[in-house]
Amino acid sequence: MARALSPWLGMFWPNVAKVLKGTVLAQAIPVLSSMLLTRLFLPAEFGAFSVWLGLAQLIAVFMTGRYETAIALEQDVSARLTAVAATANVIGMTALLLAVAGGALAWSGKSASLHLTGSLAVLLAPTAALIAIAQLWQNWAAAEQRFGDLTAIRIIQALGISLAQVLAGLLFPTAVSLALAYTLGVLTSIAYANYRLPLKGTASHARRDFRRRHYRLPLLSLPADTINSAAAQLPLLFIGARFGPESAGLLALTLRTLGAPISILGVSVLDVFRGRAAAAYRDRGECRAEYIDTARGLLIISAVATGVLALTSRWLFVTAFGAPWAFCGTLTLWLLPMFFLRFIASPMSYTFYIANRQGFDLVWQVALLVTTVVTLSLPPTFLGAVIAWGAGYSALYVVYLVGSYRLSLGRAGR
Repeated sequence: MARALSPWLGMFWPNVAKVLKGTVLAQAIPVLSSMLLTRLFLPAEFGAFSVWLGLAQLIAVFMTGRYETAIALEQDVSARLTAVAATANVIGMTALLLAVAGGALAWSGKSASLHLTGSLAVLLAPTAALIAIAQLWQNWAAAEQRFGDLTAIRIIQALGISLAQVLAGLLFPTAVSLALAYTLGVLTSIAYANYRLPLKGTASHARRDFRRRHYRLPLLSLPADTINSAAAQLPLLFIGARFGPESAGLLALTLRTLGAPISILGVSVLDVFRGRAAAAYRDRGECRAEYIDTARGLLIISAVATGVLALTSRWLFVTAFGAPWAFCGTLTLWLLPMFFLRFIASPMSYTFYIANRQGFDLVWQVALLVTTVVTLSLPPTFLGAVIAWGAGYSALYVVYLVGSYRLSLGRAGR
């Protein structure tokens, strides 16, 4: 067994490094562009855009039915192509329905309660569909282990968004211009992705068979992941509604900056861990060795990064983004434990899909949503709400890590 595992373990981190080279650049671009954007846009405009983007990302999760998570589970190229086509069909159908809903929201004026203008409401469904399609292509590239194409897609998307947003800030520094620039950047990456991995026609019965075999995804994984995405976006929505768009802007920049390391390395690890762990589970009925090796590396990296940020957070925000954003340093200190655990838990969460235990994940996500709502609703101050939210999130991440490890053991852990 040790001999069988050693080639995999020997290639895991080199493959992560291969993905990481491009991902670092893809994530460094928006972080660097933020240094310009925070000087071009007021916190209130940045906050309104962040609320809109959070809603678009939440809707994008719903649009896929979570079928894209099963691409890596298919065993050959033809089956994975069918999976991509079947998921694209689902995105197209839901996009039409949600476009009508977005138009109705703008026409009714209800969007004002979310600090969204009519223009932002109209952009919601089209942008969400583009985000879903971009994510679909990235999952496809990862499943095919075409890591060069994967990182190129991400770099083009990050560069397209950042350049368009900086130009928008120079010409029209509003939340709407930020949103339009974001949409244009995502569209650019999709055009390139389709050039590198063209989507070919597949038989309709094969697409139906794929959706039938993975019926648990829309039934269990979609509610769980929608709840997870909602819980991730609720802080901006609650803070914006309770304490105003300026507070939402401060929290948004904090989350964006702290989330960059997770996106840089965590997503790179997941891209490799997803395929290798799924293969191990098919062959051996467990993926403990892959899980332990991955988690150990993430733990070491997370501990070092947390220590550095704890010592430099306030200086970092003032130097990089300017004095109006200094309070982000205080928010960072209180949210570091949550991000420490999220950095480790996010890549390991794929074991719930591998072990087909989406039910546990759904229960955990419901608990997370309830915790988020309660902790953000009760404290009377902005900082108090953020502290309570971070503490609740951290406790649930510990439970999540224990559950994902037990599933990596296969039948022995159940």
